[in-house]
Amino acid sequence: MARRSPTQTPSWAKLHNLAQPGAVPPMPALFAADASRAERYSLQVGELFLDYSKNRVDGRVFAALLALAEEMDLAGRRDAMFAGDNVNVSESRPALHVALRGGSGVDGGGPGSLGAGIQAQLARVREFSEAVRGGGYRGVTGRPVTDVVNIGIGGSDMGPRMVCSALREYGQPGIRCHFVANVDGAEINRLLEGLDPHGTLVIVSSKSFTTHETLLNAGTVLAWLARSLGVPREQALGQFVGITANTAAARQFGIAAGRIFDIWDWVGGRYSLWSAIGLPIAIYVGFEGFAALLAGAREMDRHFVEAPMAANMPVILALLGIWYRNFLGASSQAVVPYCERLGNLVGHLQQLDMESCGKSVSISGEPLDYPTGSVIWGQTGTNGQHSFFQLIHQGTDLIPVDFIAAINDPASDPRHHDALLAHMLAQGAALMHGRSGEQVPASRRHPGNRPSNTLLLSELSPHNLGALIALYEHKVFCQASLWNINPFDQWGVELGKVIAGHLLDGTGAQAPIDPSTHRLRQILRHGRPWALEG
Repeated sequence: MARRSPTQTPSWAKLHNLAQPGAVPPMPALFAADASRAERYSLQVGELFLDYSKNRVDGRVFAALLALAEEMDLAGRRDAMFAGDNVNVSESRPALHVALRGGSGVDGGGPGSLGAGIQAQLARVREFSEAVRGGGYRGVTGRPVTDVVNIGIGGSDMGPRMVCSALREYGQPGIRCHFVANVDGAEINRLLEGLDPHGTLVIVSSKSFTTHETLLNAGTVLAWLARSLGVPREQALGQFVGITANTAAARQFGIAAGRIFDIWDWVGGRYSLWSAIGLPIAIYVGFEGFAALLAGAREMDRHFVEAPMAANMPVILALLGIWYRNFLGASSQAVVPYCERLGNLVGHLQQLDMESCGKSVSISGEPLDYPTGSVIWGQTGTNGQHSFFQLIHQGTDLIPVDFIAAINDPASDPRHHDALLAHMLAQGAALMHGRSGEQVPASRRHPGNRPSNTLLLSELSPHNLGALIALYEHKVFCQASLWNINPFDQWGVELGKVIAGHLLDGTGAQAPIDPSTHRLRQILRHGRPWALEG
């Protein structure tokens, strides 16, 4: 596995030269010179279609980017991940989220194997979700489940939340799914006010089962259940389910062993929706829907492994990201789904990309002398057109855009859906062509040559959503490989947890508490700043 810096490769210098002003013609000129550009710079995988023709790349740039992938041994790094090697070197473990959907050849053998363990947990998810949906699982007072409350944070919240929101027309009638992550008590108190405690099932999702925010929220819901049902705490725990890699901690909390689902320490939070963390998905859209989600991801896994680099959708998106981040100075990437149900996708991709690629040292620990990671942001169209699109069209920063839409949407109607897609197409065309000329006032001129990708799903189904999520997972992995960083750890978030522990209960004695933080804590304790004066 290559460990050298990408800046040491011949292709890096070539790309640097190609990035100089005037080296690559503007996109409208590229289309004018190549009548088949739209066809040649597009790709289909299953029911996902990618048009990447509206990018500042020509054949020379694309060839140099592919050479960079070869020189950084991207294929070897990919194969190492799928083989179960310890690609997460800082934690000495593999990253086998692909195995959760059957997308890995690792240890798929007999009893006691990894594959057998994954299938056993899937079978438990199926059995439990079907019991809840069918009314076979009852609360402690004998009522069927009407509300599922998922308590987690990070990936154990954002992934399932995003999927359930995106697939809400597949939801089980009579069962509502709610997600609580924020430790802000106003959020959980407002939720509890609208729930029937007799029909509330609580899922506590935490790999470590020590996350402060999750346990605090779980304790609040448990107290509410016991009080509302008029039962002891131990009995109210009968409506709790735990999903964790730390079974002992879940049992210490009081959840019975038969209601604890296992995950593994190699399941990163931002990749965990494919595991038992996806239980609320299986309950809400049905296990068949959850299995279709896995199948869609597995289809993208196969494509990522088998397709040549020049026709590999995750590789192409990653190479374009490298081109804009490292050579054209773009520090952010906008994601704009033209589908309101995909509104939570942006937040999921923020964690996936920024937590994975927010690194300033190489995989071997050396400081980097080139940028990594991008700020991922956006919201659904058409709202975004009336807020931040002005910056993308006429601002001074280069901001590539990923447009995402469904070709067909049975949940909408033709008049609305046609208008939605027309707006999306218009934005991509306007970004590329711009507007200029002597008769156009300066304030109304658009520079154009602003890049975008367009990702089309045949429809927003569980299978296609699974493929879309896996596409971005592999894109992030490819970018990290080309930057020679580890995308599977997140040590940057740990220090804040240590300091918070010290501020709350005096733990973490070595936490740095500066005078500003100390004074702010005193202000918050007194309730008003002027209480400290004099």
